[in-house]
Amino acid sequence: MDKFINLYDFIDFAKANRKYPDSIANNLKSALKIFEKELNAEELKSIDMVEDSIGEIFRSLVIANKNKSIVSLNAYKARLLKVIKDYKKYGAEPSKIENWVAKIRKSTPLLIKKDKIDKKNIILSNSINAPVENFHKIDLSFDCGKAQISIPKNISLKDAKIVKAVIDSLTIE
Repeated sequence: MDKFINLYDFIDFAKANRKYPDSIANNLKSALKIFEKELNAEELKSIDMVEDSIGEIFRSLVIANKNKSIVSLNAYKARLLKVIKDYKKYGAEPSKIENWVAKIRKSTPLLIKKDKIDKKNIILSNSINAPVENFHKIDLSFDCGKAQISIPKNISLKDAKIVKAVIDSLTIE
């Protein structure tokens, strides 16, 4: 009789033989850990019993994990069933693992394109390299309208006298 704990060893064995990538192996182990909490002593002793009573176990899991979405819990259930299926096919007799052709998962171009578009649209904050204003702004109000004078911070004395003369010429006595 195959025990539930054998599934952990099988995942490590399949990972070592390059049948599960690291990420998939970790996801499968997570599913085992979540379901293991809901199993009774008899179910821990028999993988077949877990598979036969998966509906009841899943209901217990849903009740115990009200904070998780049903979509993610269904994903965990699918992962558990996948491990059990693979274990029965290749784990019971380790020599059969040689005949196991692992699926190579390819990313969908649609997702890659969408990710690139999303990345362009994300603005984390204003640019740090915003130009520093190296001039003084002087706002003037007149009866006929408003004016703004921009004067560089490092103005020469000669240029300052010219600006002063221009402003003086605007005054009405």
